[in-house]
Amino acid sequence: MSQNHQIAFTVNGKVYEQTVEPRLLLSDFLRHTLSLTGTHVGCEQGVCGACTVLLEGVPVRSCLLFAVQVDGLNLITVEGLSDGDGTEGNEMHPLQEAFWEAHGLQCGFCTPGFLMTLIPFLRENPSPSEEEIRVAISGNLCRCTGYQHIVDAVLLGAEKMKALERGGAV
Repeated sequence: MSQNHQIAFTVNGKVYEQTVEPRLLLSDFLRHTLSLTGTHVGCEQGVCGACTVLLEGVPVRSCLLFAVQVDGLNLITVEGLSDGDGTEGNEMHPLQEAFWEAHGLQCGFCTPGFLMTLIPFLRENPSPSEEEIRVAISGNLCRCTGYQHIVDAVLLGAEKMKALERGGAV
């Protein structure tokens, strides 16, 4: 008989304390316990990338981690990227805007995983080449777009992020 564990960690800037079963997957905890449904579950084997979140700033597959493994750590989900719904005063992250503007998504199922993979990539490589982008997204699967619009969106997002850092209009 497995014993439940008390965990405490930060998700999108908010501290959560919860008792969880030791085998509860982080992806299930995020979706079902915290109602953060932007973290999608596709293959449940860490292959598709749809469940990618940032753990201490590093992209990880939440379907491969147990909730107990993030005790004491900081986590960011796709919901934590923006200030809200895109209305005035509730701006989307520049990369989210770029995906929308460059048609980098169709059904949107894979998009959160791409975004969470690309945020740290663009922080480390603010002026990527198309080839570097393709390598960076090689662990994320999309069945709809054919990837070119995703690459275009990343290039646009990189420009938007640089403009924001310079204090210019996005």
